[in-house]
Amino acid sequence: MRKIYRGSCHCGAVRFEADLDLEQPTYRCNCSICRRTRFWAAVAREDGFRLLDGEERLTKYLFNARRNEHYFCSACGVRAFGIGADTPIGRMVGVNVGCLEGIPERELASIPVTYVDGLHDRWQSPPEFTGHL
Repeated sequence: MRKIYRGSCHCGAVRFEADLDLEQPTYRCNCSICRRTRFWAAVAREDGFRLLDGEERLTKYLFNARRNEHYFCSACGVRAFGIGADTPIGRMVGVNVGCLEGIPERELASIPVTYVDGLHDRWQSPPEFTGHL
């Protein structure tokens, strides 16, 4: 069931809210940036994400094909969300589940996770190893 979640970076400079259904799969990817930042994405449609505060604190990072926008807080370095431009649902926002507020540990542990092999551009397949993701 979709509901509104609030979240922030570690220092609180970047704040947002997103319409998410955490009963639907979230994503862990083994690509170079997701692996290094330990990014755990819940998907919000573009119109289901609202940046509430801290736009001036965001640093945008593009790499490789430069299709996806990765946003980091310039104060604490946390990657609270990113924007995917080339996805099956069109433009979307990947919200970092670790940045969501008020979710009990038991609920976090029950969120379904789909593993994707972004390292080898096999987005419909899980990577061989997932324990480290």
